[in-house]
Amino acid sequence: MKVKGGPGVGRDAGAKARLPGPERRHQIIEAAADLFARNGFRGTTTREVAAAAGVSEAVVFKHFPTKEELYAAIIEAKARTQEVLGGALAAATREDDAAVLRTLAREMIARMQADPTLMRLLLFSALEGHSLSEIFFRSRVLQVDEFLCGYISQRVAAGAFRPVDPGLAAWNFMGMVVHRILLRELFGQRSPSDATPERAVEEMVSIFLEGVRRA
Repeated sequence: MKVKGGPGVGRDAGAKARLPGPERRHQIIEAAADLFARNGFRGTTTREVAAAAGVSEAVVFKHFPTKEELYAAIIEAKARTQEVLGGALAAATREDDAAVLRTLAREMIARMQADPTLMRLLLFSALEGHSLSEIFFRSRVLQVDEFLCGYISQRVAAGAFRPVDPGLAAWNFMGMVVHRILLRELFGQRSPSDATPERAVEEMVSIFLEGVRRA
C-alpha cells in the first residue's frame, strides 16, 4: 500500500534534499573520516561513505569526484595546524620556554581527545603508504616539528639552552606527548586518577627543560 504524505515524512525528505552544499559536504567529510579512521583508506568504499552519510553515491561523487579528493578534504578539515601553533607562536616571541612547550602539548592532547579519529587517520595514512600520507605528514606533523626545532635552535644560539641537537630535542619532547596520546586513544589506557592531563603536561615540560637548560 502506498502511503501519501504524512507530514513528518515529506518535511524530513524535503529538508534533506534542501541541505546547503557546504553542510552536505561537511556531512560527507565527517562520515568518511569516521570510516577511514576505523577501516583505513583502502578498506573503505565510496558506497560505504554514502550509506554512512545518508546520501547516494552520486551525491558523494558530486562533491568529491575521487576518494583522493575526499581524503584531502578530510586532511584540510582535521589538521588545523595553525590553531595548534597559535598560542605557542605568541609564547615564542616572549621567549617563554615553558609556555611554548606547555601550549603545544596541551593543544595536541586536547584536540586528539576531542577528535580521536585524527590520530587513527594519521596512522592509517602512514601504514597504508598511499601518496596522501605525505600530505597529512606535511600539513600536520612536519609544521609542528619544524616550529619547535627552530625555537630550540634559537634558544641554543642565545645561550639559554645547552648545545643540543635541535631536531632530536624536538622529537624527544613530541615523543612524550604522542606516547601519552597513543596509550589513551589507541590502547585505551587510563591514567591514575591524580594524573590529570594538566599534571602530565607539566611533568613533560619540567623533564624536558631540566635536560636542555644550561646549569
